[in-house]
Order: sequence, then C-alpha cells, then structure tokens
Amino acid sequence: MNIRLRHDAIVRSLRRSGTSTIDELAREVGASRRTVLRDICDLRDQGFVIHSEAGRGGGLQLDPQSVQTTARLSVAEVFALLLSVAAMRAARSLPFADLADAGLARIEKALPSDKIRDLRLLLECLHVGQLSPLQDLSDMGAMDPALLPAFEAAFLDRHCLRFRYRDARGRITVREVEPQAMLILPPLWYLVAWDPARDDFRHFRMDRISAPETLEGTSFRRRRVPFGDDVCPYSDLPL
Repeated sequence: MNIRLRHDAIVRSLRRSGTSTIDELAREVGASRRTVLRDICDLRDQGFVIHSEAGRGGGLQLDPQSVQTTARLSVAEVFALLLSVAAMRAARSLPFADLADAGLARIEKALPSDKIRDLRLLLECLHVGQLSPLQDLSDMGAMDPALLPAFEAAFLDRHCLRFRYRDARGRITVREVEPQAMLILPPLWYLVAWDPARDDFRHFRMDRISAPETLEGTSFRRRRVPFGDDVCPYSDLPL
C-alpha cells in the first residue's frame, strides 16, 4: 500500500471507528507502528485534527469537523494541469486564462518545497510552439497514460527511457534515448531526446510512443536543444 492509500485508509478508519490505537491502525494498513506514527504527523500537517489520549481506553480520535487543508496532488498531477493550460494557451483557446493561472498558483503555493523544486525542474524542460498548417493529423492517436509518470522519473533523475515507437509508416522499433525536453505544438506533443544510436536529437510524437520504461541505473547529461525561433520555453509563454 503506497503512502497516499495508507493515509486514506487511516482517515477512513478513524472516521468509522471514532477511536483507534496505533497498533490497530498498523494491523489494518499493514505497516509498522513507526510508519503509522509518521503518517499521523503527516495527516496533521495536511490539516486533519487528530487527538490522542494516553492510558487504558485511550487512543487516537479524528475531529469529525476536521478537513484536509493542504493539496495532496503529486508533481505529475500538477504538471499535467500545467501542460493542459500551456497547450490551450499555445492554441489560443484558453478562456478564463486569469482564473486558470490564479488557481494553478494557489495549488503551487500549497505544495511542499521539495515538490515545488521538482515541478520547476520539469517546467524547465517544457517548450511550446505552433504546428505547421501542412502537418498531417489523420493518424493522430491517444497518448499512453503511462508516459507522464515515466517522464517524471526520467527528467528528474536523468534516467534513460526505453519505449516502443511507431513511425509514420507504421513500423515499430524499440528506442533507448536520453529525454531532454517536451514540446507542445497543439494538438501534437513531442518528446525531444538525444538518441545515442543515431548520435543526434530526435523528435518523437507522444501519441506514437507506447510501453515507456525508465531505465534505473542509467544517467545522462543535459544538452541544449536547438529549437527554432518560433518555439519558446513555457516560462516565456505569453499570458
């Protein structure tokens, strides 16, 4: 059980039982006493009011009026929201832009400092431009939902990425690359990577990528991607 599921299970248990002990919660979520104690501290930091009473008949009690007050979104989830806003803005189809920016700013402020650092590292890799009107979109497909979590690990930890790629002719190859940037040319999205096998940069349409896999134990250096003048970093995108 991951930490988010464990936190949810602890809150549900406390709401249901009224009073519970650390040992009971540890058995219920399949974790150690130390882990549950750390989880209780995390939940309190998130805004849940959890009382503790020592002695026989004591235990933990969750205030029934207690609610979560801090964001529990992951870096990948916040990044996905920012990607969506960036894509719509680049396509000049973002109504209520000011409200969208204000909402995203509030979410970012609620993130812990380590998540903000990771989010900004991901945003440094994001670039936006305009798609040529001559681009053929007849074979455009859906993107693999496993891409974003794989990108998070690859970009933040600088691990190589392996995936299956279908080219314009439908041929499937397995590629191992060094992810350098993400490029949004609405409605197409690209992974820009250094391909060691070809000793050059390559642009991979994300809707043609499948089965992405982060290669643990690998590393690479960040390279300067030679984008054209019509492509700008996300941070320079006009509001």
